[in-house]
Amino acid sequence: MIIAGVDEVGRGPLVGAVVAAAVILDPDNPIEGLADSKKLSEKKREALNIEIKEKALAWALGRAEAEEIDEINVLQASLLAMKRAVEALSIKPDHVQIDGNRCLDMDCSMEAIIKGDSKIAAISAASIIAKVARDHEMFALDKQYPQYGFAAHKGYPTKKHKEALQQYGAISEHRVSFKPVRDILLDK
Repeated sequence: MIIAGVDEVGRGPLVGAVVAAAVILDPDNPIEGLADSKKLSEKKREALNIEIKEKALAWALGRAEAEEIDEINVLQASLLAMKRAVEALSIKPDHVQIDGNRCLDMDCSMEAIIKGDSKIAAISAASIIAKVARDHEMFALDKQYPQYGFAAHKGYPTKKHKEALQQYGAISEHRVSFKPVRDILLDK
């Protein structure tokens, strides 16, 4: 049975896409150290990201952009990003395991597993790939807009990010439906 693990990152930030990953691990080529991406150092995540991509039978990313998040809400955008990741896999899975408490609207065997990124290796792998991909996007955005500090806070609503929003306003990648961004736009 071919099982894909799926997870997403980026529901809480004020800027950028929700990024999801789907991973089908090779049972004959195990990867040591897989865990919830939030519990790993950046250096460890980067190393595992490379190893997962080399050893997995298949992996894919899916995303939902800020405009989609604003249009359909962040939960629906997260589910859409995960669905896109599964659909992008080069191998069709027999079963999909998703981190969380909701299944995707897809025609295949599926289960939602709360804290799956800490329990299921394929979901941990998906968590790592998605986190590294989104972090890299934040580094790129930081180069474009250094005044916001995206490399440091990854778009989360930190004091520094809110102060930069107040001072410089929102960029097109900001999620205007999120209260801190919306409030600043209404004040301008």
